[in-house]
Amino acid sequence: EVTVVENGGGLVQVGSSLTLSCSISGATLNEYAIGWFRQAPGKEREEVSCFCKKIGSTYIADSVRGRFTVSNDNSKNMVFLQMTSLEFEDTAVYTCAASRINSCPIPLTYSRGSYYLTGSWGQGTQVTVSS
Repeated sequence: EVTVVENGGGLVQVGSSLTLSCSISGATLNEYAIGWFRQAPGKEREEVSCFCKKIGSTYIADSVRGRFTVSNDNSKNMVFLQMTSLEFEDTAVYTCAASRINSCPIPLTYSRGSYYLTGSWGQGTQVTVSS
């Protein structure tokens, strides 16, 4: 079972930058697609980025394109989400996911209030953008 750990959330000001990191263990980036999702209170979970090394695919959501980029360090099995020009609307819990289905975006199912994928979720990290 792959384990997913995020780091890098925090409280930042509007217009600033922040980088989140996602580290997987028990597998490599060659085996799993890595997605960054975010969810704000009262809103649906949104996939903001995805990186799939196996098929050479990268996905960035329209809502963050031009401000967020994704990069990776294969030697450390890590994926990074670089966020710039942060806005109030970027405030959310950001969760990294490792999907056994190698595609971007990562397919999710929703049932009884929870989101499911073929893989593992991280614990999530809070990003709060303030004035």
